[in-house]
Amino acid sequence: MIKNVLLVFLVIHATLANSESASKKWLTLNGRRPSVIARGGFSGLFPESSDFANQMALATSLSGVAVLCNLQLTKEGVGICQGDIRLDNTTNIAMVFEKGSRTYKVNGQDITGWFAIDFTADQLLANVSLLQNIFSRPSAFDAMLPISTVDDVRSSNPPAFWLNVQYDAFYTENKLSVANYIQKATRLQGVNYISSPEIGFLKKINGLVNKAKTKLVFVFLDKNATEPTTKQTYGSILGNLATIKAFASGIVVPKDYIWPVNAANYLEAPTSLVNDAHKLGLEVYASGFANDFTTSYNYSYDPSAEYLQFIDNSQFSVDGLITDFPPTASEAVACFAQYTDIKPTKEQALIISHNGASGVYAGSTDLAYQQAVEDGANIIDCSVQMSKDGVAFCLDSVDVTRDTTAAASFMSLSTTIPEIQESAGIFSFDLSWSDIQTLQPQLTSPFENKGGLPRNPANKSKGKFLTLAEFLELAKVKAVTGILINIENAAYLASQKGLDIVSAVNTAFGNATLGKESTQKVLIQSDDTSVLSKFKNVPAYSRVLYLKDEISDAPRTPVEEIKKYADAVTLPRFSIVPTVNGFTTGTTKVVNEMQAANISVYVSVLRNEFITLPFDYFSDPTIEIATYTSGIGVDGIITEYPATASRYLRNPCSSNSMPDSSYSIIPAEAGSLLKTVPEETQPPASTPTPALDVADVVDPPLPAVTKPASPPPASPPPATSPHSNALQNIANVGLSLVAIMAFTLLSLMCN
Repeated sequence: MIKNVLLVFLVIHATLANSESASKKWLTLNGRRPSVIARGGFSGLFPESSDFANQMALATSLSGVAVLCNLQLTKEGVGICQGDIRLDNTTNIAMVFEKGSRTYKVNGQDITGWFAIDFTADQLLANVSLLQNIFSRPSAFDAMLPISTVDDVRSSNPPAFWLNVQYDAFYTENKLSVANYIQKATRLQGVNYISSPEIGFLKKINGLVNKAKTKLVFVFLDKNATEPTTKQTYGSILGNLATIKAFASGIVVPKDYIWPVNAANYLEAPTSLVNDAHKLGLEVYASGFANDFTTSYNYSYDPSAEYLQFIDNSQFSVDGLITDFPPTASEAVACFAQYTDIKPTKEQALIISHNGASGVYAGSTDLAYQQAVEDGANIIDCSVQMSKDGVAFCLDSVDVTRDTTAAASFMSLSTTIPEIQESAGIFSFDLSWSDIQTLQPQLTSPFENKGGLPRNPANKSKGKFLTLAEFLELAKVKAVTGILINIENAAYLASQKGLDIVSAVNTAFGNATLGKESTQKVLIQSDDTSVLSKFKNVPAYSRVLYLKDEISDAPRTPVEEIKKYADAVTLPRFSIVPTVNGFTTGTTKVVNEMQAANISVYVSVLRNEFITLPFDYFSDPTIEIATYTSGIGVDGIITEYPATASRYLRNPCSSNSMPDSSYSIIPAEAGSLLKTVPEETQPPASTPTPALDVADVVDPPLPAVTKPASPPPASPPPATSPHSNALQNIANVGLSLVAIMAFTLLSLMCN
């Protein structure tokens, strides 16, 4: 049953053709497109080299994908595919054979664990199951799939098959011959690539294989590691590439051999390795790609951007990409490389920024907005806040502690306002605009405390905050398609602070000539229908109701109420595609119900970090974008990384047919991956999310703007007889310590 469901899932995600685009010119050695090599199949999703992993790699990758098997040998010399020589790292063997642990010397080091050479193939295949050993990947498939032999992987009929031999010297020391096994395998089954980090092994089999059919590839390990045959470091061997050409046709190198990354996690200039190797006639394969590994900040957590760095630059292209996520490598090769000037169609979803490109620069700053425009956003947004002296400006939250340095200077103004938020904060309406101008922006990540995924530290405090008037001028100068103005807390500001945020927005619009004569699209968004009703008489404005809470359904009655106030709604992602334990469970009808009433739907907020993506999206933000736009058909996406959305939506792969390529990016079929998990191990169902109700839509009228009453003058202190000031000094010290402790705690929270 499980395999039948998986096959359906694979068909949904199948590639569309087998031809290769002839229009692209590559800087590879042979001028052909780079190969995609699936390390252990689709090992980013399923346990390495499992049947599921191999089948999924074939179904979701570019035609011609090579499946890589890391070869290990059993006691009788049967080849199995496992990435680690210690089986206890990737299987449940330690629970099955509790006393099977042994210590061996491997490349000069004592290694303790469970080794394949201590067990027969029958023992392993009949009793041992695979585990996912990377915690960011789904564990739901653990202990349900057996170890795959080399024959098993070959029987899946991959277009190309790659055997990697990591430990020939170890097997030779233990009286097993990898060379004999390879000779039989290449004769009976066909192997397209054989790789090894051991020069002696490659020289040994150099005359045993048909090099017209099988390429021999030398694998570079860490530069400081020692190659077993020559006893030289791999770094020193790198300086003499010509010697490799005598026994190999190509090399595999870690990514940083080509694009070094410095201690601050930024890219340095590329090395000359690829061009040097190509001049010698050596192909270059880059290894170490995975969507769920932390990479250089230059890539903004977008795995496609990293692949493109290696295949689509003006200097070189590697000949192959060895990856745990072959679909993402495939989309980079087939779709994104060498497509730069494609204009979007009118039917495509709008790209709406979230505080500008707030994944790259501090949100709501001039640099964030400029970056959003450069990255292809159609609509740039301003969440309007009010200063104490009535200046309207852009900032994500009325609480300025998260996105600014306010805690360092205005801690004494921290207060709790239940009508706005549960936690204490420093609020914009308690600061003058001149106070706010003294604050530095802070580029923060919503995931720093969850997975250690900070955003571009080099840009942490760059940029300046803009008044609403300055934002409107920037939008006009940059000639963006439109703007989104978000208005919240209008009732509180009017009744408690004497601030009229609606009038402030209208005044700014009037001064900026944004009205009937404007050609730019204007979206007015609020979670308050009374705010939206204030803009009803300006037909040129599109009103957007922000439904912050998740819903499972949108019945007709509340939808009809929305129509009275809004032309569109903004919904959280999970109101459209709910999830449980990292798996999508299906798709709600909310988008269809809204669009049937002629209400546009925008989904919020999309981010690139893999930690926010359900497993169904392959840790690839492009797949999430494809699912919401091409799959479900939302009218716009609100994102902190407009560049990722723009690259997809302005590319032929975003449609179901490409004129000159064999590949199309297929949206995820929500709920399909969860069906491959046995029912007894599926996560428990989550508490049902309520349907939208009329009470969730309609808000009371806005109160009148009321100036807050001035506080009464302080009474003079009573006269007292002179006394020692020791207690006063003690009190002052105590107050100072309290202030210092509060400031220190807040600083720690903000760092």
